[in-house]
Amino acid sequence: MGIRVLVADDQAMVRAGFRLILDSEPDLEVVGEAADGEEAVRLARELRPDVTLMDIRMPRVDGLQATHLLAGPGVVDPLRVVVVTTFDLDENVHAALRAGACGFLLKDAGPRLLVEAVHAAAHGESLVSPSVTTRLLAHFTAAGRSTARPPAEPLTGRELDVVRCVARGRTNAEIAEDLVVSLSTVKTHLSAAQRKLGARNRTEVAVWAWESGLLS
Repeated sequence: MGIRVLVADDQAMVRAGFRLILDSEPDLEVVGEAADGEEAVRLARELRPDVTLMDIRMPRVDGLQATHLLAGPGVVDPLRVVVVTTFDLDENVHAALRAGACGFLLKDAGPRLLVEAVHAAAHGESLVSPSVTTRLLAHFTAAGRSTARPPAEPLTGRELDVVRCVARGRTNAEIAEDLVVSLSTVKTHLSAAQRKLGARNRTEVAVWAWESGLLS
């Protein structure tokens, strides 16, 4: 089965461009398009795509609110949403991740990163535009204070190593190579960290790491 994608953007040319890129991949299929946030929420709930690409600036309901409705805290069966926008303001990135997005890309990131982001989201990974990641890390490091909630129980040293790697945007396979451990060991540590942090996905783990100053 291929990866089913919903594209939400108020510009028809952007939707057409994304469809052209994604449908050219053998394992990707665009199953729907939405021109505003309200339509995006309706179609996503109806079609249950594997990944929804969500623009931020849209009429009726903006992309951040639509993301919150589909993937935010309290959603029983959250969908995977990758926010795609021309705006890379830090507050937009933070708000998107807080709303439940599992990835954040700039529209000019290029076809390769777009395809990578969809694949990553579909497989439970996360991808944020490299330029945005650097600025976001610097933003939280410069804040100089912890805004993260404490974990339910302390993380082990190895769990912290995995969390740091996740916050740097590393995939499970890359973490296994970096830490010289097996892939199953990485998954075990990440699962334990998520449980202790009350995080629903690896993106929330990454946000916790940034806010707690682990990467300073």
